[in-house]
Amino acid sequence: MPRLRQLSIPDFGPINEPPTLTGALYTARCDAALRAAGTEWLAVYADREHLANVMFLSGFEPRFEEALLLLGPAGQRVIVTGNECLSYAARSPLPGVTLLLSQTMSLMGQDRTAAPRLSEVLHEAGLRPGASVGVVGWKYLEPEEADGDTAPGFIPAAYLRAIERVVGAQGVIDRTEVLLHPETGQRSIIDADQIAVFEAAAARGSSMVWDIVSGVRPGDTEMQAAARMAYRGEPLNVHTMMATGDAAGGSVIGLASPGWRRIAKGDGASTAVGLWGGLTARAGLVDDDNDDFVGLAAGYFAGLIEWYRVADIGVEGGTLHDAVVGKLAEGRLRSLLNPGHLTGHEEWSNTPVRPGSTARLRSGMHVQVDVIPTPMPDGWALNCEDSVVLADATLRAELASRYPAVWQRIEARRRFVRDELGVEMAEAVLPLSSIPLCLPPLWLASDRLFVAG
Repeated sequence: MPRLRQLSIPDFGPINEPPTLTGALYTARCDAALRAAGTEWLAVYADREHLANVMFLSGFEPRFEEALLLLGPAGQRVIVTGNECLSYAARSPLPGVTLLLSQTMSLMGQDRTAAPRLSEVLHEAGLRPGASVGVVGWKYLEPEEADGDTAPGFIPAAYLRAIERVVGAQGVIDRTEVLLHPETGQRSIIDADQIAVFEAAAARGSSMVWDIVSGVRPGDTEMQAAARMAYRGEPLNVHTMMATGDAAGGSVIGLASPGWRRIAKGDGASTAVGLWGGLTARAGLVDDDNDDFVGLAAGYFAGLIEWYRVADIGVEGGTLHDAVVGKLAEGRLRSLLNPGHLTGHEEWSNTPVRPGSTARLRSGMHVQVDVIPTPMPDGWALNCEDSVVLADATLRAELASRYPAVWQRIEARRRFVRDELGVEMAEAVLPLSSIPLCLPPLWLASDRLFVAG
C-alpha cells in the first residue's frame, strides 16, 4: 500500500528557450494532412477556443476571431481570417502561405466593407464548383452519435454553407479524424521537435502548480494563493484553476477560477495550470494531519501507480482503462472521466483510453495522466495530473541526440520516480512534469509525498 515519505523534489535542470519549429516541418504536416484527407482541398477551422488544428499545421492561431486554413492542389496554402488577425497571421512560419481577409470572421460591429462575403473569399482562394473539400472541425461525431449516413462538420454552419455554396454540397465531407483520431490522427503522434517544445511548457506549468501547492497558507484568499505561480505570459490552454471549500459548502469545484474566498486549515483545495504543451493539476487538503484523508488518497495513488505500470507502446487503450479502474475500485473510487487522454496545444484532443478501446498506445503520443477520483466527501479534493510522452527506442535516441538538455531532464525525472517514489514504468514512458507523480495529500506538509509501499 502506498505510504508517505518526506522527500525533496530535485531541480531537474533549467528550462531554456525551446526550439523554433521550422517552415519545412509545417509544410510536411500540411502535405501529409491533405494526402490523408484524400480530397482536393482541406479546410481546417479554428477559433480562440479551438485553435490547435490550425496551430499544428501552420504555427498560427487566431485571437479574438476565427480562421480557416485552406490546403489545396499544387501546394496552395491560404489562411482566411478577420480584421484583427490578418496582420498577426503573417507570423506564420508556413512557407508560401497566402493571407486573405474575410470580415465575416471579425467581431460584431467591425468594418465589413472590404470583404463581406466568405463565399467570394473562398472563390478567390481557388475553390471551384465540383471540387472536393475535406472539412476539419474541432471534434467529430462517433458512429453511435450520428443521425443519418453523413456526420456534419463541427465548424460554424455559416462557414460550412459558404463552402458548400462554392463547391456544391456533395463535394464537402468531414475529415476531422485526419488530425484527431485517437490512434492515427496527425496530432495524436508528435515528433521530437514538438516534444522538445511541449516539454518546456509542461515543465514550466508544473513548476507554477508546485509554487501554489507548497506556498498556500491558511488566511490566503484563493487569488493570493494563485498569484504565487509566477505567471510569465505563456499562452494558456485552459483558464487557471484554484478552488477551495469545506464540508459546509459542498463539493470543491475543480474547474473554478480563483476567487476571494479565504482559505482555512482543513479546506479541500484544487489547482491546475495548463500551457500550450501540458496541464498539471493537484488537489488535496490544506492541512498537516488527517489520517482519514491520507488513507483515501493512498488508494488513489495506487491507481496512479497502476497507470504507470501498465502504460506502454502497443498496449490497447481499453486494457489501460480497465487496469486503472480496477485498481481504483480497490480503494472504493472510480475515475470521473477517462483515466488518461491526448493533450498538446489543447488540454484534451481525444483519447484511446476508454472502455473496450482497441486503439493502441503509440510512439509519439503525448498523454495527460488524468485520473480524477470520485466520489469525494464534501469539502475534500484529490487529484494528481501530469503529462508524459511515449517514445520508442528510435524516438528516444533522436531526442537524446538533438535535444540533450531535454533528454537529461527526462532521464532525471525517470530516475526520481523509480528510485525515490519506487514506481516502475516502461522505458517508453517519458515524464515531462517538473513534479512527476509527486502527490502531497496534505498541502501544509508538502514535503511528504506518496511513495510505493
